Amino acid sequence: MRISGTPYRTIWPVTPERVRVIDQSRLPFEFVTLDLTSLEEAARAIQTMVVRGAPLIGATAAYGLALAVRQNASNAAIERAARTLIATRPTAVNLAWALERMRTLLARLAPAERAAAAFAEAGRICDEDVAQCRAIGDHGASIIRTVAQKVGRRVNILTHCNAGWLACVDWGTALAPVYVAHDAGIDLHVWVDETRPRNQGASLTAFELGAHGVPHTVIVDNLGGHLMQHGQVDLVIVGSDRTTAAGDVCNKVGTYLKALAAQDNGVPFYAALPVSTLDWTLEDGRAIEIETRDPEEVTHISGRTDAGAVARVRLVPEGSAALNLAFDVTPARLVTGLITERGVCAASRAGLAALYPERAA
Repeated sequence: MRISGTPYRTIWPVTPERVRVIDQSRLPFEFVTLDLTSLEEAARAIQTMVVRGAPLIGATAAYGLALAVRQNASNAAIERAARTLIATRPTAVNLAWALERMRTLLARLAPAERAAAAFAEAGRICDEDVAQCRAIGDHGASIIRTVAQKVGRRVNILTHCNAGWLACVDWGTALAPVYVAHDAGIDLHVWVDETRPRNQGASLTAFELGAHGVPHTVIVDNLGGHLMQHGQVDLVIVGSDRTTAAGDVCNKVGTYLKALAAQDNGVPFYAALPVSTLDWTLEDGRAIEIETRDPEEVTHISGRTDAGAVARVRLVPEGSAALNLAFDVTPARLVTGLITERGVCAASRAGLAALYPERAA
């Protein structure tokens, strides 16, 4: 995707000892890149949400393990590095998926061969993510095109959190269909949930939609239901951090409430995700470990003052407790369909098995 006319991925190698990422904690007010040179720096980038979004977390973890192997290629060191990375964000399954893929490859190689192979494999994970997200975009754009033909006017799409190219290596999941449809000339508009408490929608989704020229409007998280009641939402597309084999979708907290409102108002509700986000070991989404983050993400907020400075302020009274659960689970029964790189399917074991027979087996 492009920023001020320059094409970017969210992560890319600079040298075999250095990987560069966009520091998303500085957006939308500053566009800054950060170099990762060690396992510790990669783990910190994931933990502090310098990088975030399930596919990008997986890609960063792969490069983090590759950087660790350059320092120590022994089996014990690889296992220690994998444990360090897996502990950073427990909910997104892409993290464990990428690390398992890296460990499986490295286990077959002699220690002297591992450094170059690890860096190359991390690069392949990134390239595959780009191709998968573009395919998700094509399949999802077909849904948007059908809705446009049905309503005969501009299509209003609601999304929650950020599942665009900033959450992946490029293109995105939930926003990939938006970009493909927009570039194809389909008249559309995106309602962007602010997505408290970290405001990924207001800061990141709005930033990248604006950079690509997609019409959009930022709304408070609780406005979506009202807009649906008044016919101002034609389609909901969200991302996913983990989707079970039965089609339950774990995504940023607040997604479940949007799904309930969508069902009550007859609005189609889709989740977009690549194969790396599918957890074939789980049926019931209630078994997914939900990450608990720092309460200060709820009690405080950062923004730009009228004077131009970026400042952090407190929102709640001193002494008030805050609970910060980062994700919730939308049951499959509320999901119209899953948009994947292989096509669109029902949110069910049978639906996923039809697209991924080899995985389901």
